[in-house]
Amino acid sequence: AAIQNQRIASGAMPRPATAFPHGQRPAPSRPGFPARRGSAPFAPVLEPSLFGQQPAPAAPPPGGKPSKKKWKKPEGKDDRDFRGKPSFKKLPDLKTLPAGKRGHRKDDRHGGPQTDVAEITKPRKKLVKIQEGCTIKEFAEVLGQKVGDIIKKLMTMGFMATQNQTMDMDAAMLIAEEYGIKAEVATIETAEDVLEEAADTIESQVTRPPVVTIMGHVDHGKTSLLDAIRSTNVVSREAGGITQHIGAYQVSLKGREITFLDTPGHEAFTAMRARGAKVTDIVILVVAADDGVMPQTREAVNHSKAAGVPIIVAINKIDKPDAKPDRIKQELSDLELAPEDWGGQTIFCEVSAKKRTGLEHLLEMILIQADVLELKANPDKMARGTIVEAKLDKGRGPVATVLVQSGTLRQGDVFVSGTMFGRVRALNNDKGERVEAAGPAVPVEVIGFSGVPGAGERFVVLEEERKARAVAEFRSHKQRSAEMSAMKKVTIEDLHSQIQEGTVKELNIVLKADVQGSAGAIVDALEKLSTPAVKLKVIHNSVGAINETDVMLAAASNAIVIGFNIRPDSKAADIAQREGVDIRIYNIIYNIIDDIKAAMEGLLEPTLKEKILGHAEVRQTYQVSKVGTIAGCSVTDGVMTRQNDGVRVLRDNVVIYTGKLNSLKRFKDDVREVQSGYECGLGIENFNDIKVGDVIEAFIVEKIATKL
Repeated sequence: AAIQNQRIASGAMPRPATAFPHGQRPAPSRPGFPARRGSAPFAPVLEPSLFGQQPAPAAPPPGGKPSKKKWKKPEGKDDRDFRGKPSFKKLPDLKTLPAGKRGHRKDDRHGGPQTDVAEITKPRKKLVKIQEGCTIKEFAEVLGQKVGDIIKKLMTMGFMATQNQTMDMDAAMLIAEEYGIKAEVATIETAEDVLEEAADTIESQVTRPPVVTIMGHVDHGKTSLLDAIRSTNVVSREAGGITQHIGAYQVSLKGREITFLDTPGHEAFTAMRARGAKVTDIVILVVAADDGVMPQTREAVNHSKAAGVPIIVAINKIDKPDAKPDRIKQELSDLELAPEDWGGQTIFCEVSAKKRTGLEHLLEMILIQADVLELKANPDKMARGTIVEAKLDKGRGPVATVLVQSGTLRQGDVFVSGTMFGRVRALNNDKGERVEAAGPAVPVEVIGFSGVPGAGERFVVLEEERKARAVAEFRSHKQRSAEMSAMKKVTIEDLHSQIQEGTVKELNIVLKADVQGSAGAIVDALEKLSTPAVKLKVIHNSVGAINETDVMLAAASNAIVIGFNIRPDSKAADIAQREGVDIRIYNIIYNIIDDIKAAMEGLLEPTLKEKILGHAEVRQTYQVSKVGTIAGCSVTDGVMTRQNDGVRVLRDNVVIYTGKLNSLKRFKDDVREVQSGYECGLGIENFNDIKVGDVIEAFIVEKIATKL
């Protein structure tokens, strides 16, 4: 072929004509491979550089259409181009793999250094932080190990666990040490650094209104006193005339504002009173002049002292004829509250809410005490406060009363409170009016929560909704993890004790209330009713109307549904009637406790008490065919009657038989009873061994209801 090409180039040999029509030529075969079936034999390829001009393309056949231009693969593209690309199997680390790409199948036959999976999971850190309550899978990811290896380590320690179970912190420390890693437990506070508050400078702080909490015993006139100050009538709206919610109000006096918190005085609302004492600056202790110091009065004093809050005593009902203010001062002196006119430090004010006397003096004393305390806050920052009360409104959704303690709360702010977050959609003041902003010591009603927050939770405004959501989700995860880790695993000993406790009765309750604070107070009061014989269990409590989900839960768990100041919707009422679920509606907490206590007593087995009705002495016996032995008796005391629970046969004061009375006759007539001093004939069922001198004793068994 080389000689032929030289001759053609020198002109000694004519150029050979192509044997392929229309410029077609067969694909060359590769050396060492057979030619394709139906293809022409291999022909030498002539180099184009040896020719001066390229041959002209063949003309189309006469009278025919021009042939279609065949697609030609672009230059520079070849089927073997992938050979020049880097092999994905040869990459040093899986993290450097391009997203969405995979290697070619033919690369598998090419050898090269490949990364072992064990090298990928090698620990890269020497110090890791473990969140308390994390799962085994999360722990393995933090260490950079496979989950199966961690589970094997746990099995060698005696723990049989799956990847979704909570990791034991002691075991986590030991396993981390085996891998040469130092592990530290991260607390909740470190995860909530975004909520830390910077200290305010003295120049940025301004005087704020005082927060005053009214406390005292039930029915001593706390709400009536506040009504007299505000010129309103809240008492008429409370069931039974007793306060069962925390109310937040604001009063103006001589151009200055005072914020009041009204707390319940009933013994069940201890948590509410403690919550009120924590967020307040001054406590007004209301004591009725005609009643004296009562248990909740002492409790209010203890709450105030624990919170380090100054106390102003208001002796109410001073207008009553049997009022004894000096006795009140004496009793409070025993609680280390000595009046100023006795040389003490406590301010005492004598007032009458009904006659509206002494109110202005009381307000002036509050302002004087506030001036002494020098109450200041910075209004030029993001707001922080406390949830005073929360409820679920049918039209507005979750609503909470927030007492702003620092900063200014504005409409549109993003906030987090406990496990709930949201954005302020609307702000309402204590009079129900819409406001745009609320400064320090101002109570407002906030709409825009993702759910009903817990009463007493911190309320914090953040810059971004993303941060608020992250904090709320983290707290929810921690709460779930803590609940799961607190779940007690069943052991043989526990199973044995549960079998022994099988006779213990249990009363399940589903509780729905109008506000969160009332629900918590009722749960605390009900759980105190539990006894070793009857256990009371609140399986669910929340705020809002009774819905079908609550009824179905009660039906499945054989529970009673209790509604406090709310009603069931129509669908829930229909399902309750069909399923036979008992729904009880209350508006006074006394009635709930009394009725539940009665229901618990009904679950107890009654106490059996035996009562002797009378005795009869056998004087003569008679054998009657087909009847048996009939005893002729004389009733010595009491009465022999058919209405008994049994008779005993006593011989020499020893019971030889206990059974039923079969017949009782006087002469030939059947009688209902025979009085003392009369004679009768009687027969005892299935007993004929009656002898002269025996004593027949009749008795009844009384069932007495067991009291808790």
